[in-house]
Amino acid sequence: MAESRTDQLGVATPEKLAQGLSSVDYLADLKIATASFLALALEKPLLLEGDAGVGKTELALALSRLFGSDLIRLQCYEGIDATQAVYDWDYAKQLLHLRATEAVGVQADRTSLEAELYEDRYLIERPLLRSLGYADPTRPPVLLIDELDRADDEFEAFLLELLSTFEITIPELGTRRALVKPVVILTSNRTRDLHDALKRRCLYLWVDHPSFEREVEIIRLRVPEASASLAAQIGAIVQEFRRQGLVKPPGIAEAIDWASALTRLTAVEVTPAWLEMTLGTVIKYREDEERIDSVGLTTLIERAFARFGA
Repeated sequence: MAESRTDQLGVATPEKLAQGLSSVDYLADLKIATASFLALALEKPLLLEGDAGVGKTELALALSRLFGSDLIRLQCYEGIDATQAVYDWDYAKQLLHLRATEAVGVQADRTSLEAELYEDRYLIERPLLRSLGYADPTRPPVLLIDELDRADDEFEAFLLELLSTFEITIPELGTRRALVKPVVILTSNRTRDLHDALKRRCLYLWVDHPSFEREVEIIRLRVPEASASLAAQIGAIVQEFRRQGLVKPPGIAEAIDWASALTRLTAVEVTPAWLEMTLGTVIKYREDEERIDSVGLTTLIERAFARFGA
């Protein structure tokens, strides 16, 4: 009986995967660990949706660190097409080859000359094609297709075929198939709805902001210089920020940045003065600053500490 992918990767259960992710500084709750485990076990893409800054991209980075494998990232944007995502030809090198052939007076028929122009050496592999070129099942590449909701419908439709067959046809060279399927993580900030057909090919997980307790754990893990009390105060205030209806509520990345900034400034507790001086590490919109100012920094801190006992 062939060994399963999760056994090959040494993560036989969701709990073992969570432990492994923790060892590379990613604290996954059981829900995230289970979804990731199933995506590995079933060799299916994992679609993560959620607000910006909740750690969707970081999960792909953590998986690549855990498996010691390459992270291949495709950042999506409006107008992205196959030449940016799959492959392209190095036209400059092809032209140079033609001129060199003419210069040395090599006699070649048109068919063979054209064939030479479409050899592997002129092929530029983009992320999707590159992810198919791995052969070691113990170190599968992690393919991160980031912010898919920014891409056009046409590109999303193109992905359907790849995620079904894990093969790409290059007319001049033939079909390339994955010897080892990449671990595929797709993320979306849900600025638009993705098609149901694509969702059917993926396992789905909505990623929310972490709870207060988990956020404090993450801050302590990522910024060990922060004391337990300072991490708790930061976690409480960040949670309170998210209750204020801000344009861009702070994510865990901002909380970590804020903790790093405060420890760098040798702050031992969050006071209104420290909050005012370092607000830019955690609040990134003028409208949100005005919203925070209207509540009052002292009031906001008192509410946060009272709500979470920090």
